[in-house]
Amino acid sequence: MIQQNTTAMNPNFELTSHFLVAAFAIGFLIILAAILLGRLYFGRFAGGASATQGESGTYRHRNKYAGADVFQYSPMIWRFSMIAVLLFTIAAFNWTIYDTPVQTTDEIVSLDIDVEVEIPRSAEPPPPPPPPPPPTIEAVAEVELIDEEEIEFVDQSIDVDDAVEAPIYTPTKEAAPPPPPPPPPPPPKPEIAEIFKVVEEMPRFPGCEDMMASNTEKMDCANRKLLEFIYDNIRYPALAVENGIEGTVVVGFVVEPDGSISGMNILREIGGGCGDEILRVVQLMNDLPEKWSPGKQRNRPVRVQFSMPVKFKLELQ
Repeated sequence: MIQQNTTAMNPNFELTSHFLVAAFAIGFLIILAAILLGRLYFGRFAGGASATQGESGTYRHRNKYAGADVFQYSPMIWRFSMIAVLLFTIAAFNWTIYDTPVQTTDEIVSLDIDVEVEIPRSAEPPPPPPPPPPPTIEAVAEVELIDEEEIEFVDQSIDVDDAVEAPIYTPTKEAAPPPPPPPPPPPPKPEIAEIFKVVEEMPRFPGCEDMMASNTEKMDCANRKLLEFIYDNIRYPALAVENGIEGTVVVGFVVEPDGSISGMNILREIGGGCGDEILRVVQLMNDLPEKWSPGKQRNRPVRVQFSMPVKFKLELQ
């Protein structure tokens, strides 16, 4: 039998909900009583002396009745408030709910009714798999027996004195492999056309071939077009400008028989990136819509070496 012990005393201090409700009710009544007593206390000043202004220079001049000074009790009210807050904090920290103690006795309840406990059945195992089919027996083919009388045994035993002729080994000579074929001859070196420096008709920059003029006038026009192309596309390198580099750069290139430019190199350099800038501009000639007019020797286009000086000069500002 299990019974609850209601007579046992709890040694620990416990705050129950009823106790807290009662405490809040008492506190509310105390505050209400303090308000009523305060009104009665300060109400006697209104019924007594006439309304006078307080002393000048103090906070009393704000009151209608100089004797009804509420602020003089503020230290006492502040102390009571601190005490109430402290008591409330202590009560909050001590609010603990304990489990109700339960006492068990040694008496065992005997039941006259037999309770049948049904044992849950476990899942039935799956049925066993069917046995495998019996192996098929294949018929063995009939074996033909050999008659012992048809077998002839030959006596191969020899004596020590019998002569045995060993076969003579004759090595076979293998044919020598054929000699390797000779290596192919080296390819002929490509024929490099001769580069002329002076020819009967020098190459000309494009742009003046449609003129009805002599070769000399066409050459003068081509030289002007070449200078215009160079100075329109060239950019003074920033490194050369910063270091004040001036001078003449000589670039050389080859005018091919088809009018294209190849073999560009700097023959004289002044530094500061000027030579690289000249090579960049000369390379742009291959992107022009019209090619150079090639140089001719005996009315046949040939490769001609062309040299061109380019002057770099800083303008004073």
